[in-house]
Amino acid sequence: MVATTKNSAALTVATPSDREIVISRVFDAPRTLVFDAYTNPEHLPHWMLGPEGWTMPVCEIDLRPGGAWHFGWRHSDGTQMEMRGTYKEVRPPERIVSTESWGGDWPETLNTQIFSEENGKTTVVCTLLYPSKEARDAALKTGMKEGMALSFKRLDERLGALATG
Repeated sequence: MVATTKNSAALTVATPSDREIVISRVFDAPRTLVFDAYTNPEHLPHWMLGPEGWTMPVCEIDLRPGGAWHFGWRHSDGTQMEMRGTYKEVRPPERIVSTESWGGDWPETLNTQIFSEENGKTTVVCTLLYPSKEARDAALKTGMKEGMALSFKRLDERLGALATG
């Protein structure tokens, strides 16, 4: 299954097992720049937003094994949501493994992000491991694919702006 956004590269979404979602996207930027945009609180609030109308007023990152992260979003209508987790492994600029929790009834996931570069282009592969097939299927029904496609389109734009400086 593939989700795309207008004028952007394809976001590929696959379900290789009953408990996994694997999302991949190629960015026309070097791996170090993509990794920085993924891990620097200066950059994330500019692109990790999902649908229009959201801002990210909370972006806390302690990028080290055992360190915590916390992201909070606010919609123009006053709605708020947040997620948090703990870093299990951090190997700049190639790999991040962390937990992710949205709170409430949503189960914690284990997320692995791999950054690989070839000919100046970086492929990001995110593997989300859920505790059950039911949890994975519920996540797929939330609109996550469309939200990630929009966020990655914004990341592409942010990377272009950072590259031209």
